[in-house]
Amino acid sequence: MILSPMRYKDYVWPHNPRVYAITFKRPVAAHKVPFGTYVLQNLGRSFRALRGEGEFCGAGAYDEFKKLATVFYDNEPGLLIHPIWQNAKAYFVSLEVNQEPTEDYVKYSFEFWECYDGYTAEVRQVAEAAPADDAGSAPEPAYYTVVSGDCLWNIAKRFGMTLDQLLALNPQIKNPNLIYPGDQIRIS
Repeated sequence: MILSPMRYKDYVWPHNPRVYAITFKRPVAAHKVPFGTYVLQNLGRSFRALRGEGEFCGAGAYDEFKKLATVFYDNEPGLLIHPIWQNAKAYFVSLEVNQEPTEDYVKYSFEFWECYDGYTAEVRQVAEAAPADDAGSAPEPAYYTVVSGDCLWNIAKRFGMTLDQLLALNPQIKNPNLIYPGDQIRIS
């Protein structure tokens, strides 16, 4: 099987790294409760990491490594395209030479961390609930329109609720992992 070349930003590997590992993490906290038992708390999905090793061989190997190092020095995240991993915005967090390089051989290792852009420091008003009238009727529900890159978890967090609360307001959602841009999600 021929795999497509690995890419990050505008750098394309001349041949894919020899070894790589993809790590998925879910932090879990253990809390002691009375009478010698405990309860586990799921702290949510953490970042994914792609680590690997490779070699540049032949004429110009050291120059190729310098090109890769130049990409590492850019501080902004970029699009990482790996032949078996989903495309992801990622930070290039580590680049290491694993032995003394020569002009025609460089052995290196690297690490990328997936970037999540769902958080923002910007404060914005999304919807203002209408006050109840004197008859005591409930305010009109507020809705959010799904945009590309949204997931229910980040929509719930954005509006200060849990995923379960958001799903309770939206019984039409049968699969919480499947929403589309343009969908209307009730948020109050």
